[in-house]
This record gives sequence, structure tokens and C-alpha cells, in this order.
Amino acid sequence: MLRFETAGESHGECLVATLTGLPAQVPVSVEAIDRELWRRQQGFGRGGRMKIETDRAHIVSGVRHSRTIGSPIAVLIENKDWKNWTEALPVEDAEGAEDKRKPVTRPRPGHADLAGAIKYNFQDARYILERASARETTARVAVGALAKAFLKELGIGVLSHVIQIGEARLGRTANWEELVELSQRDEVLLNCVDPEAEQRMKAVIDQAYRTGDTVGGVFEVVAHGVPPGLGSHIAWDTRLDGRLAQAIVSMQAVKGVEVGLAAEGSAAFGSKVQDTIHYDREGRAFTRGANRAGGLEGGMTNGQDVLVRGLLKPISTLRRPLESVDLATREPALAAYERSDVAVVPAAGVIGEAMVALVLASAALEKFGGDSLAETKRNYAGYLEQVKNF
Repeated sequence: MLRFETAGESHGECLVATLTGLPAQVPVSVEAIDRELWRRQQGFGRGGRMKIETDRAHIVSGVRHSRTIGSPIAVLIENKDWKNWTEALPVEDAEGAEDKRKPVTRPRPGHADLAGAIKYNFQDARYILERASARETTARVAVGALAKAFLKELGIGVLSHVIQIGEARLGRTANWEELVELSQRDEVLLNCVDPEAEQRMKAVIDQAYRTGDTVGGVFEVVAHGVPPGLGSHIAWDTRLDGRLAQAIVSMQAVKGVEVGLAAEGSAAFGSKVQDTIHYDREGRAFTRGANRAGGLEGGMTNGQDVLVRGLLKPISTLRRPLESVDLATREPALAAYERSDVAVVPAAGVIGEAMVALVLASAALEKFGGDSLAETKRNYAGYLEQVKNF
């Protein structure tokens, strides 16, 4: 079973991620992991924190001589901003430390501040926001890059693009080649495949900047080269669409998920929604007339690209704060302001890639097994031959 965990706070010393279950002999490039971390930091609308951090992965176990060895992988990512918080968030208490705290007593609407403070009985929401912060997703992207490395060995790729910011929306579908080209750029504006749509999206963010507001949007993650048969229909928690949905909604600020063209399909008749089935005799493969299902039917992959969209609400920290209540006085007050972003949809797409890759890698290992990559690939090749001869 593939399993990952993360630890660390937004302004703590470092972020930590562990990944258990990858087979031995998977090629690992630290440069490739760092590239994914770099992609997460890009996009018009990011805040000042991204000017401080230059995220780099430091692998301390589970990889030797650029290959996995089958044991748990541990990755550390330094928080460079920690030097500004050492006195405010020390591990051990000391005399006079109380005066150096940076308390948050005016919870932000839409954030974890108030619910977490009540749950854990803190009169200061600082400890809540430190862990609830999306800075945690840096660790997810690091282990997601390892899952991508494994999937690449099976011929599976996972990429993302932005299809909407505010009311500005991409008016067409994107093909895999466009996403590959997009992922290779060294300058990222909003990670949209259409330059004209990207400029309209940028204008929405410019407006949010001018008014002290924030704006959300929609990203789409595409998994290409996925074989039919990952996941299962036999139990509610084995259905792959459910597992993917949970993975995407677990991301900070994501309030909804769409598999395939779910929203569009819900407003149409069945004859216009289902993907017709055909057979290519020369290629000895089943094909579809479209991919409105997003590559998933009955909780299983059907051989088409897996399409998953995340609906991201606007970031809850506003430069123009909303109404709140002070936890100490219970009097009306404006919400606290923490240095934040205006829009993070491109970054959310990269995080979504990591989550989808981790779910698909787990599903692939459940089906094909293997303690070494060679064993997994032998099992996979046998399954592909079975599919071809079906």
C-alpha cells in the first residue's frame, strides 16, 4: 500500500514528507522534484512569501544512487522564513517568550482559524493557521513528484492547466501535447493553454489586486496513458473516482471537484452525455466517441485520459479584511491579515497533479504489486497483453 504523510508548519523550521510503499529501483531525480516545487511557486497573483522561499527537496532516506530502495522515503524542505519566526514559535518555552508571540485573535472568515481554535481550545489561532496553511502542500508536491516518477515507468503522465479564474474561462479543451509544452515553460503566467484567455484571467486578478480582494477559479488535472481497470466497482471505498475526489478536496481552499464534464452532463439528456463505444480492429482496442466521463466509469479507469477538476474558492486572507470577532474581547473586529496571495489557481493545479499521481500510483500498485520496479513492470506488461487479447 502506498501511503504518505506530511508534517510541519507554515513558519516552522522545515516541512517533512514521508512516502512508504514505492517499489525498489524507481529512478529518482532531485532536480525533477525541485522542478515540481518551482512550478508550485509560480503564477501571477502569488504573494510575498514566494519571494522569500526557494524550495528544494532534501531526501534523507529511501533513495540511494538515484533509485528507490524499497524503504520509506523521507524528504525535508527548508522554510527560509523560519529565521523571522524563531522567537515567535520556539519548540521549547522560555522566560520572556510570551512577549515575542505573534497571536492571531481575529479569525478570518473562510479559514480554519475559528473552527480550529474552538476544537483545540486555543484562545490564539496562530497554531491552527500554521498547520492549516497551504504551505503544507509543498511537501505533497515533493512526494507527488516521486509518484510521478513511478507512473512514468508505466508510461503514465500527469499534468494540469487552468481553465477558469473568476468569470474568465477557457473556451475549449486542451490536448496532451499542449499540456506537455505548458509544463516545460520557464516562465509561468497563469498556466493556461490559450494566450487570449490567459490575458482575460490576468485582468480579473488585476482587478482583485486593485480592490484588496482575492479570486478563485478552476484547474484541470489530466492523467494520460492510464490503462483500463484501475480501481474497482465492488465497494464504495475502492471506487477510484471517489478516491480522486477526496484527494482533490483535501487541498486547502478546494470546495468542489468535477470528474470529466460532470456539471455539463448534469444539465443534458443521457443520449448527449454517454461516451459511445467502438472497436478498432486494426489496433485491437476499444475506443470512445468522446471523453465526457473523464476516463472513469463505475469507479474504474476505462483507458481514456483521466480528467479531474478542482474548484478553488478565493483565498480567505484579504488585504481588505472582512468582519470578524476578537477572541479575547468577543467584540466586533476586522479579521487578521497574514501575508497572502491574491490568486493561486496555477499552483493549485500543480498540487492537484501530485494528489492525482499519488492516488493513481497507489491504485497501480494495488493491481500490479511488485517489490521491485522490474517485477511491477512484468506484471503490468502481462496485464496489457491480457487487455489487448480481450
